[in-house]
Amino acid sequence: MKEMSKVAVITGGEGTLARAVVRGLLAEGWVVHAPGREVMDVRDSGAVKAFFAGLERVDLVVNQAGVIDDGSVVKMTVEQFEGVVDVSLTGAFRCAREALKLMSRQRGGHLIQVGSFAAIQGTFGQANYAAAKAGLIGLTKSMALEYGARNVRSNCVLPGLLETRMTAELLRDAERRAELESRHALGRFNTVEDAARFIVMLDTMQQVSGQVFQLDSRVGRWS
Repeated sequence: MKEMSKVAVITGGEGTLARAVVRGLLAEGWVVHAPGREVMDVRDSGAVKAFFAGLERVDLVVNQAGVIDDGSVVKMTVEQFEGVVDVSLTGAFRCAREALKLMSRQRGGHLIQVGSFAAIQGTFGQANYAAAKAGLIGLTKSMALEYGARNVRSNCVLPGLLETRMTAELLRDAERRAELESRHALGRFNTVEDAARFIVMLDTMQQVSGQVFQLDSRVGRWS
């Protein structure tokens, strides 16, 4: 009997990292769904529920959807704060909630949240983004504890400052780029390809859950 292909869902499927993860999974024989906002808006609970209701099974969900809307705390509106949290954190919760129904029934599955170094270090002018990404770590660990008995894993990956469409404007300034690179012990950023390769590899590590993986060379203080 032919073995059934494993099924993955990558949210924010039009993003640079998401596309690299898709390529990596397809190369390993996965069936991959990578819905963009038009197909599954993670801000819409009904749309998320409908999308997952159309799947017979799901073995991996990579919660990668995210947005930025920067500003200092005093100048940031409640709408700016809630908008970023709604996509990056609550959106991941919405997707995880629906996926867990399938994974629990299957007695197996893996949720990978794409976080950020901002979650543990903070970022000037991005309190909303940092708060959302910090929340992903708490969500990751809670799901690992709640669903480990059903053989469902949950991990969080901090891929580093990658060269993507989202960061293109920031990194276009040579002086700013050099300053950001100087914060890394190796003096360089992680790459989209390496981050995607790690995410694909992480799914093969069947005994790992509830962990946070930082993928660049910034060295922060333990707290």
